[in-house]
Amino acid sequence: MLLVGTIISMFFVPWVLVKAWILPLPDSIQKQLDEAIGYGFDGMVVFIDQAGKPPQYYASGWHDRESRIPAKPHALFKIASISKLYDAVAVTKLVSDGRLSLDKTIADYLPELVGRIENADKITLRLMIQHRSGIPNFTDSPNFWAAPTGTYEESLALIQGKPANFNPGEDYEYSNTNYLLINKIMDDVLGYPNFQFIRKEILEPLNLNNTYGSLSKVNMDEVMSGYHVGHPFDLKADEHGMVATAEDVGKFVRALNEGSLFKPGEQDIYTAIYEYEHGGWVPGYQSFAKYHKDIDAVFVEFYSTTDSKLYNWNLSEIINSRIVKIIKNEI
Repeated sequence: MLLVGTIISMFFVPWVLVKAWILPLPDSIQKQLDEAIGYGFDGMVVFIDQAGKPPQYYASGWHDRESRIPAKPHALFKIASISKLYDAVAVTKLVSDGRLSLDKTIADYLPELVGRIENADKITLRLMIQHRSGIPNFTDSPNFWAAPTGTYEESLALIQGKPANFNPGEDYEYSNTNYLLINKIMDDVLGYPNFQFIRKEILEPLNLNNTYGSLSKVNMDEVMSGYHVGHPFDLKADEHGMVATAEDVGKFVRALNEGSLFKPGEQDIYTAIYEYEHGGWVPGYQSFAKYHKDIDAVFVEFYSTTDSKLYNWNLSEIINSRIVKIIKNEI
């Protein structure tokens, strides 16, 4: 029965995933990227920072498909939810300074949301950071990505008045609404946009000069084009938050894992509330950032093609694992 079940299940797995998984490893990272482009990704960028070795930069495919501009290893890219790592560090620093409390609630910080968000008096900042609030995810609203919201209020309106998905602290469910509210709370406490705080407290000390809060601050020619399967147009101009180079993300992730971006006591706070790696997805852009302690190496991978069924996400994770194996085979 197990064999029958396995055979049946394989009919539901796209063969491109099976192929990507079972093919012999290439003998170089560049060949693996070129192989990935053959699976249908328009462009790919990889940055690897392995201790004791020079940084490694790779690119394959297109930076801009229509203009036939080859992929650039130092291109700017929409990092999507990887930005939550930066948000969590900013919260950590504000908590350490006594300007925020992990145990205060939405009702404490945003009293106007009492009655608009269920359990506002019970959902703490800590629970929001950890995705244990039960607040529905506004980006799961029907057809959200076809016409994304542009403001805090528009985004909030998509979920206000809806019942909680579970009682605070009793389960886990990834929800972008948590970080929508966290960013609002930081803005209010600081009295200015929190990315200014992130730039001063995180980016500048690490000399991360190629990380930006939005597309409005960058030369658009340096932004990698993004494409979604079935959608005919380049999605580069759509605003979705932070953009950065793979190198800048890699330097940040190493500093995060090594603890060098924290002041005394801050890393203990951070470790108790959030994770040390992340992926990101918005239409046209998939991003991954991870530190592998066993080989003391940071890997950042950007893919410029997405799809609605997330086959490309699963394919990306297979390719990522193969890239790590190639590096390990070289040790």
